[in-house]
Order: sequence, then structure tokens, then C-alpha cells
Amino acid sequence: MSAVGANSFGVTNYVVFALMLGVSACIGVYFAWVDRRKNSSGDFLTAGRTLTALPVSMSLTASAMSAITVLSNPAEVYRYGAIFGLFCIAYFLAAIITSEIFLPVLYRLGFTSTYEYLELRFNKTIRLLGTVIFLFQSVSLETFFLFWPSYVGSV
Repeated sequence: MSAVGANSFGVTNYVVFALMLGVSACIGVYFAWVDRRKNSSGDFLTAGRTLTALPVSMSLTASAMSAITVLSNPAEVYRYGAIFGLFCIAYFLAAIITSEIFLPVLYRLGFTSTYEYLELRFNKTIRLLGTVIFLFQSVSLETFFLFWPSYVGSV
């Protein structure tokens, strides 16, 4: 097999990939169809508040991590060494503070997002401002990491 063929998708790879996506979509459609009249949207977003900490934390971790994060962190450690550990310590402290201070308040109030709290505490304008700031931060961070290798190469 040539070097070009080893690094490209073949028919088998595409079939397996399509089957995996199809099965995942079917599972989601099935459970959405079965539970369509039982739950409200709040129950859907919070799973009826019946989940333990492990599946909730795994879901939050999966939604917070992007492919760029997964690919860039090992490269950061390789290039800059153990100084990246400081970021890990700060992230860990932020997670503890959030889980012990903010989440209990949101849980007791029955909110599904922090934006609901912003609207209750302030007004709809502040809620929209928080949403726009989060979107800007997310897009700019992903854009930064996308162009980071070219920036590092030019320094």
C-alpha cells in the first residue's frame, strides 16, 4: 500500500463512519419520539434532574472540549513544557468554585442555564448581552487556536 493510500479514507472507512453516525442519529430520534409527550423542554435539558454527578460532568466536559482543544493541548505541552500545568491548576480551581458557589444557586432556582438567572436578576437586555459576549469569546478563542501555529512560526 502506498503512503498516500495509508492516510486516506477508503470505502470501508466511509461505510463504518456513516453507520456510526446513522446509529447515533437513530438512537436520538428513537428516544425523542418515545418521550415526546412525557417531558417538558426543561425536563429534556436537565434529564428530569435524575442523573448523578458522573454523567452530568462527562456531558459538560464533552461539550466544553472542542477538537482544537484536544489537538492543541498536547502540542502546547510539547512546545512549552510543564508550564501548561498552571493552566490546568487554574481550570481545576475554577471548576471547584463554580460547582460549590454558582451551581447550587442555579439548581435551587430550577434554572437550566445561567442566562435565565441573568434575566431574572437583571433584565432581558443583560441576558442577551451575556449571550453575545459568550458567543464572541467562543468564536475568537477558536479562531485564535486555528491561526496559532502560523503566529508562533512568525515570531
